[in-house]
Amino acid sequence: MSAYRDKEKGTWYASFRYKDWKGQNIQKMKRGFKTKKEALAWEQAFKQQQAGDPDMLFEDFLEIYKRDMASRLKKNTWQTKNYVIDKKILPTFQHKRLRDIRPSDVIQWQNELLAYRDKQGKAYSSGYLKTVHNQLSAIFNYAVRFYDLSSNPAAKAGNIGKETNKEMQFWTKEEYLKFADSMMDKPLSYYAFEMLYWCGIREGELLALTKSDFDFEKRTVRINKSYQRIKGEDIITEPKTPKSNRTIQMPVFLCDEMKDYLQSLYGIDSDDRIFPTNKHYLQREMKRGAAEQGIKQIRVHDLRHSHVSLLIELGFSAVAIADRVGHESIDITYRYAHLFPSKQKEMADRLEFERSA
Repeated sequence: MSAYRDKEKGTWYASFRYKDWKGQNIQKMKRGFKTKKEALAWEQAFKQQQAGDPDMLFEDFLEIYKRDMASRLKKNTWQTKNYVIDKKILPTFQHKRLRDIRPSDVIQWQNELLAYRDKQGKAYSSGYLKTVHNQLSAIFNYAVRFYDLSSNPAAKAGNIGKETNKEMQFWTKEEYLKFADSMMDKPLSYYAFEMLYWCGIREGELLALTKSDFDFEKRTVRINKSYQRIKGEDIITEPKTPKSNRTIQMPVFLCDEMKDYLQSLYGIDSDDRIFPTNKHYLQREMKRGAAEQGIKQIRVHDLRHSHVSLLIELGFSAVAIADRVGHESIDITYRYAHLFPSKQKEMADRLEFERSA
């Protein structure tokens, strides 16, 4: 027997030995159970976790999944995934054994998501439904690959929702210049938006910039980190993708502007953030400037789309643009295909020439 009564406190505790992943015998103890049955159940669940046994409860497997995945993902990415797991997945499946969850259970869960309406009668978006289902499927895939689950019931049930491609919003150069006039009263805002529009960098990349990232002799700015505000804490991480690590050439006027801005920041260290604000501030300022100038409201991220659209209009290739903004060229071609000049007539004319030659 590995469950014992604590005579002083009147509670039960589990005490036993197990082999860890190194094969070493480890003593394990946990106190504070109200009954012997609870203590033994906890011991069984713990041993099943250690053995990777699919007979464990779904909630016990989630502890393994979270432990394995949390250290592999960026903090803000994991925070989003963890919210979906805890709020949309765990309540339905937590008390079911992992191997006993059937496709019909998943379908019932899907139907509940599809039927949901908030206080305003609004349903979950198609894109959100797909995201939530994909997360459940990822959990089961992990169990199949590493913990001997025979199959993925979420995959058998089939997906719900679909990817949503929101209409791409951007400002023309003329619209941006009008907006920039409204930012002149706040230097931090003006210079931040100048970097966003003329360099096409992401918000997080902008907010992570330091004095040491600028080389005014070469007229370059280095992008090698990203800023996030998570649960009241400032977090500096690596950029979104490996391709995002890059050095951007600045136009002369922007180089001069940033040199003036940095000189105005008295007492700043080389590794201090030069834009010590957050994404909410930038969005508020965009709304203010757009309203003052009577131009359409767009998101801060849409300034990145605006930069790309300007480069396409100037005649640069998808490969050149991708290098500047930290994307793969195939992504630029796919996402902005409608902005590139059509080559269909040129192709037809060339084929006509080749046929008659």
